[in-house]
Amino acid sequence: MRQMFSDQEVQQEESEINITPMLDVVFIMLIFFIVTASFVKEAGIDVNRPDAQTAQKKEKANILIAISANNEIWIDRRQVDPRAVRANIERLHAENPQGTVVIQADKEAKTETLIQVMDSARQAGVYDVAIAAQE
Repeated sequence: MRQMFSDQEVQQEESEINITPMLDVVFIMLIFFIVTASFVKEAGIDVNRPDAQTAQKKEKANILIAISANNEIWIDRRQVDPRAVRANIERLHAENPQGTVVIQADKEAKTETLIQVMDSARQAGVYDVAIAAQE
C-alpha cells in the first residue's frame, strides 16, 4: 500500500537545511587557527624599562625573563629563585635551541641581579642575550 504525502509535508522536508557539513568546516578551521597561531610569551609582570635611543626589536625572543623593581626574577609568569634561573633557561632553551634570551629589567632593579641573570643564561649555553628597553 502506497502512502501519500501531502504537498506541505514534502515541501517542509525539502526546505530543511542540513548544517552538519558547515559545522564540520567551522571546527576544522578553528583547529587550524589554534594549531598555527603563534603564542605570545610573557615574562609574567609589567616592567618599567629604561629608555634607549638605539633600541631594536628582537624577532625570535622565546625566553623572556623579567626583573622587577624589587629584584624579583620572573620566567613564564612564575617567580623564580635566583639559583633556579639557570635550570629554567636550560629547559626553555632545550625546547627551542634557536631562541634568544631577552631580559626585561626594571629601571629600579639592581645591576647585580641583571648580571646574575646574564651569567646564568651564559652558563646555560645561551650566548645571545639582550636587554629590553623602551624606544
